Amino acid sequence: MNTLDLFSLTLHEIRDMMRNGEISSKEVLDSVYGRIEAVEDKIEAYLTLTKDYAYEAAESIDKRRLKGEKLGDLAGIPMAVKDNISTKGIKTTCASKMLENYIPPFDAHVFEKLKEAGAILVGKTNLDEFAMGCSTETSAFKITKNPWDLERVPGGSSGGSAAAVAADEAYFAIGSDTGGSMRQPASLCGVIGFKPTYGAISRYGLVAFASSFDQIGTFAKDVEDCAIILNYLYGYDEKDTTSLPIEFGDFKEALNKDIKGMKIGLPKEYYDKGIDGEVKEMILDGVKVLERLGAHVEEISLPYAKYAVPVYYIISSSEASSNLARFDGVRYGYRAKEYKDLEELYVNSRSQGFGSEVKFRIMLGTYSLSSKCYDTHYNRALKVRRLIKQELEEAFVKYDILITPTYPTIASKIGEKSEDLVAMYMSDICTVTANIAGIPAMSIPCGFSKGLPVGMQIMSKAMGEADIIKAAHAFEKNTNYYKNKPTL
Repeated sequence: MNTLDLFSLTLHEIRDMMRNGEISSKEVLDSVYGRIEAVEDKIEAYLTLTKDYAYEAAESIDKRRLKGEKLGDLAGIPMAVKDNISTKGIKTTCASKMLENYIPPFDAHVFEKLKEAGAILVGKTNLDEFAMGCSTETSAFKITKNPWDLERVPGGSSGGSAAAVAADEAYFAIGSDTGGSMRQPASLCGVIGFKPTYGAISRYGLVAFASSFDQIGTFAKDVEDCAIILNYLYGYDEKDTTSLPIEFGDFKEALNKDIKGMKIGLPKEYYDKGIDGEVKEMILDGVKVLERLGAHVEEISLPYAKYAVPVYYIISSSEASSNLARFDGVRYGYRAKEYKDLEELYVNSRSQGFGSEVKFRIMLGTYSLSSKCYDTHYNRALKVRRLIKQELEEAFVKYDILITPTYPTIASKIGEKSEDLVAMYMSDICTVTANIAGIPAMSIPCGFSKGLPVGMQIMSKAMGEADIIKAAHAFEKNTNYYKNKPTL
């Protein structure tokens, strides 16, 4: 293969070639940056490129390999990181004017782990401002395009990370998922998107949106790559008080497993009105693949699912209101140039520094937390959240995994939904439940509608990642959807 085309391979293919001495880490990096140079002006996935940093890291990896040092699966692999994850000495903007020039003095825990593993950062990716959005249109700096159709959105909020992987501008990418912010863009861009069990991956260094929902996860080109990456991300971190002190096994052991006898539930509420007919057909065809492999499939009911979207937006906006109070124009971040007193400094800095979507959610959250509305809105939402979680726990007593659409439709055109907030928020209907309950979930490509990717969502009980990987890999081996590439 021409070394210039290395960008098109998977992580595990590149890893094997480097271990066999066929290519160097620098050659791999050359190929990826060549690809970025060729397509980035169309995609606009990145906010910051880190070329000097990347080549320095690649040189170090190549020297270690020449010395005969045994290196891990990620050594020398170029990756992208969502720009709401802290990277020491490298801008972390959250795609907001508020943090436009912010350079963190510390690394996020996940970034530390990836650096230790030898993964190489090629750049920080675009997102909806402070991860609030479903399309990457609320970024203060640019609108990322879907590699499958440049007139369409890549999804959000981790749209830049998903688009970078789909366009072969990175072998994998790290993102965050608060209500579907990884799985939804993975579906629209035709890649793997994985959200872990809450607490399984440290949130230290992730700029907080809604702390009881936020999780860091990964985008990958195939299921094997996903399993490899997760091995390096999972684990306890004393700096994160929500981190689970649990030992995790090797996720690669869940690959190539027989799924005969696996019990699959299809929650009928996720196949109801609002789901595009072709999308529904693709998901059900995907389920038939697993059924032919020996899985037992049953339709089930999750009555509380219909409350998931309002519960999510009330609680997440309330947490956002609290978390974003720190951006006041005093300590760090954007400060208004003109103000008469301290109160006006706060008002002007926040009014000018935040975009409209962020301000809307802050106001919604502040209203929900007000003394007048606390019991009728926020407290009631917490109670229903518990019921949704209990309902899922009961379902997983009987079923190994649940399968739903990831997203109700294919990718919309840029600007098509941005003026209709209700339609935009309701598009999260399939994904928010996993965040409400803190369970793991994956989106895997399962077909194409009108030439655009469709994703199938697989959910399991807390700490049930192995079941998801087992089912997803079995599906992938018996289909070829993940091999399709956008034409750029």
